[in-house]
Amino acid sequence: MTKRTIDYYTNLNLLTVERSASNYRYYDKTMIERIHWIEQQKQQGKCLEEIHKMLLPTEDTPEEIDVQDIRLQMRKLEHDVTILMEHLDDTERKKLRKKVSPESVALMQSLLLILNN
Repeated sequence: MTKRTIDYYTNLNLLTVERSASNYRYYDKTMIERIHWIEQQKQQGKCLEEIHKMLLPTEDTPEEIDVQDIRLQMRKLEHDVTILMEHLDDTERKKLRKKVSPESVALMQSLLLILNN
């Protein structure tokens, strides 16, 4: 995909971009997945206007869409952290645990409780 196409999708609000301190664009994993999804939709014959409408939350199920996305992201994060922790020795694990604030741990636990209900 060309830079021009990505710029176009960003201008149409199909993608969101973050900027680095030096003003470089940064597309996170979610946006990369979205680019692939958009391309799949285009291959199925959908126009960009239809795709844009598909990306907008509906009035009937905005919470359901958000919760599903959050659950997916939490599972990915949990998987990534598990793999990381398995590759660390005890000393490295202890150092990493000290860097995580109690507030972060509480937030993650709260999110898990909410999502599992």
